[in-house]
Amino acid sequence: MSAEDRAECLLLISDAVFAGARKEKACEILAINLRTIERWEKCPVDRRRGPIKPPINALTLEEKALILSTANSAEFASLPVSQIVPRLADQGKYIGSESSFYRLLREKKLLAHRLKSNPCKHKKPEEFVATKANQIWSWDITYLKAAVKGTFYYLYLPMDIFSRAIVSWEVFDNESAANASIMITKACEQHKIEAGEIVLHSDNGGPMKGATMLATLHRLGIAPSFSRPSVSNDNPFSESLFKTLKYFPSFPENGFASLEDAKEWVEKFVNWYNNIHLHSGINFVTPASKHSGEDEKILKNRHSVYEAARIKNPLRWSRTTRDWSVIKEVELNPGRRTNKIAA
Repeated sequence: MSAEDRAECLLLISDAVFAGARKEKACEILAINLRTIERWEKCPVDRRRGPIKPPINALTLEEKALILSTANSAEFASLPVSQIVPRLADQGKYIGSESSFYRLLREKKLLAHRLKSNPCKHKKPEEFVATKANQIWSWDITYLKAAVKGTFYYLYLPMDIFSRAIVSWEVFDNESAANASIMITKACEQHKIEAGEIVLHSDNGGPMKGATMLATLHRLGIAPSFSRPSVSNDNPFSESLFKTLKYFPSFPENGFASLEDAKEWVEKFVNWYNNIHLHSGINFVTPASKHSGEDEKILKNRHSVYEAARIKNPLRWSRTTRDWSVIKEVELNPGRRTNKIAA
């Protein structure tokens, strides 16, 4: 930092302290340590000697110019540095290390996408907002360990993100797009889903993007939505559901004895999850009550109970009672401009 900048910082902090601010807080705003300011107040001149002469192994101006001209030549202009250095070595030339190339290109702001093709872009999945049940479903597949070591059963589990209700389930002994097609067809028939009614979100697994599954979605009029590759946060509802499932007290640690045993356990879990479990994401009502719209009556009754308690003992309530309002919107992949699905 130059002497002028130091003087400016000292003046600003002095004015802030005179106005009533604490010096330490004023230093935090300028991102300068308090001890540094105290040292500047004693002696604002930079007394550090620094290196007397440049290092003996530093590149000369001619060597730097040669590196830049080589990297920007017609032969190498479209290649990354990792390709340039070994190609020069194959020609019997060494003009600088790979790190020297990178450092110089970075200094000259030339370290950008150098290929003729467009740079890779990681586009976030399209955003949606569900305002009622059966608008956006999320699904995934999780492994259910079998009693025989090294073998698994596969739970296909779609859920409604607005109500958090499990809308259907299937357990198979293998993963495939054909099984996924059977699962989603059954779920749509069970809930009488019409074409164009729902968006189905999933990750990029083979069963989700297989030709059979995509053809089925097209036939049923379901709009597919996919997570970004290797980004589990893009499918949070299913990930959270699977954690609840795997940590359920009766989940067998030693695996399921058979496929029928796995199906029997999943059926009991789904009944508990939908009809007994009070879900925190929907203000502690059951997914089944949220899916059917009964949550409004339940939450309204809770609000009345709390208001009556506040009236009975007003000194125990500093402001308002607990918020028992109805959750009216649930977002999928929020962050950019949202596309609201018509209610």
